[in-house]
Amino acid sequence: QVQLVESGGGLVQAGDSLRISCAASGRSFSNSAMGWFRQAPGKEREFVAAINESDEGTTYVLYADSVKGRFTISRDNTKNTVYLQMNSLKPGDAAAYYCATGQRLGPVRSGRVDCWGRGTQVTVTS
Repeated sequence: QVQLVESGGGLVQAGDSLRISCAASGRSFSNSAMGWFRQAPGKEREFVAAINESDEGTTYVLYADSVKGRFTISRDNTKNTVYLQMNSLKPGDAAAYYCATGQRLGPVRSGRVDCWGRGTQVTVTS
């Protein structure tokens, strides 16, 4: 059974940094695209970042414009874990953050994923 479990969310102040993690289980995810999405109260779920690796070992990443330059997505295939390092957090970044996995980067970017995690809450105070 494929499962994604997010962790690391919490309450921070604007300008602070936070790293959230997503541990995948059930199979190897080294050849899968992994992504982060977020959803704030009253808003639709939105794409944040995604990562994938080619068979040759080249890493590809995508970011939403709103987080580019502040957030960094990375993965450790030995741990089946994907991370989201969030720097210079703003109150507008507050949301539930969800991990997802899919076949390729493009579809994941569009929300066409195979599995979702249950989310971890990030709260940013001004």
